[in-house]
Amino acid sequence: MLLYDTLDRFEKKYAHLKKKGLRINGLKMIDPKRKKHVIDVSRPLIFDNRTLPKSFEGLDVKTIIHGDLPSEFKVDRTKPDWQKKEYIWAPERFEHFVDRCSVELKKQLGNPAMSREDLLSALCFGDFEAHKSKTQLMVKEGKLPAFAS
Repeated sequence: MLLYDTLDRFEKKYAHLKKKGLRINGLKMIDPKRKKHVIDVSRPLIFDNRTLPKSFEGLDVKTIIHGDLPSEFKVDRTKPDWQKKEYIWAPERFEHFVDRCSVELKKQLGNPAMSREDLLSALCFGDFEAHKSKTQLMVKEGKLPAFAS
């Protein structure tokens, strides 16, 4: 029951983000052995992810993206092992998207004063530079495919 109380408080605190496309899906068990739960949410790609916490009252917030993706993020997922050839969330994809659509993105996010860096971080999981560094490291380690333009 305690978990559901936490979820209730999360829903109340972040209810205003539903107008911007946030969906609060509920609690999700990600590790049955350790009985680890997360707050499961989804959001559109064009959403200021910095407005969501990474965790809330001890529960991680697991975010997925719903809805259609722009051309920069289109990947043929019907090919076998597509994820070994292309990383859908490559930092370069975010950069190309922001460079192509910055005016529309600022308008949709409701902040015409956003810088390129603000837009990248807003769309890219909250911290673009951290995502870029982590991705580059994983490419070097062979865990992710390098971006091919």
